[in-house]
Amino acid sequence: MSTAMPFDAGTTLLSDATAAVKAAGDTLRARYTPYARGVSLDEVVAEIHANDHAVLAVLREPLLRARPGSRWAEDELAGGALPPGEWWVVDPAEGNINHVHGTEDWAVTATLVRDYQPVLTVVHLPLTGDTYTAVAGGGARLDDRPLKVSAKTDLGAALTGTGQARPGEDERTFRQIGDSVTAMLVNGLVVRVSVPATMQLIHVAAGRMDAFWQFSDVRSGLVAGALLVSEAGGTVTDLAGEPWTTASRDFLAAAPGIHTSALEVLSPIA
Repeated sequence: MSTAMPFDAGTTLLSDATAAVKAAGDTLRARYTPYARGVSLDEVVAEIHANDHAVLAVLREPLLRARPGSRWAEDELAGGALPPGEWWVVDPAEGNINHVHGTEDWAVTATLVRDYQPVLTVVHLPLTGDTYTAVAGGGARLDDRPLKVSAKTDLGAALTGTGQARPGEDERTFRQIGDSVTAMLVNGLVVRVSVPATMQLIHVAAGRMDAFWQFSDVRSGLVAGALLVSEAGGTVTDLAGEPWTTASRDFLAAAPGIHTSALEVLSPIA
């Protein structure tokens, strides 16, 4: 269980947010094809934007109504801390590039962030119908089942993962990703390198994976998973070992039994 301050979501906020995200998921699922759409870069980008626009059209207003006084974080690829208050950080098609290419790793996510910390999240996978939820101080769930992170204590037995946060990262970040994968392959068991972050972080929260790290502060890919992992009993920090917030420059979420070992491997690279 997380040690974060409990968040009072009231009696309906989580259910209202879940209903809104599931309805948005229906829109995104209706747009899915099991084959790639677009050949040129311009065509692929146009498909990505079309997904975003279609989903936001049915998601934005219900979420803002569900939490009067909340605000909307407009740029899903932005990083860094938001101003004080409550903000919806949403990815209308988390894993949009996968959706456009006809693969299955994509979701709709909505997370309420209050004063730099995620306090409520919904992650819905339209193809499977699975819905992951968490409220600060209230635990994490897959549908009605509580989530619990891995009990592993040996990094050498760990399934870990990382990935690219956004297109066009700088060369230094790409080199950090490559160096970190090499280091973790030497010290761990298996490393997954894939996008999006949330699809790996739900596995960490459910105990199917043991750690995920990222050299980026793109908040829409991290806030949902950060809350799910911490509420499932995991440890979420930056790569210096400090508690993670949306102001952090990098990210590590891990089972408590391997967090220190993972940090020892990754922090020199960060």
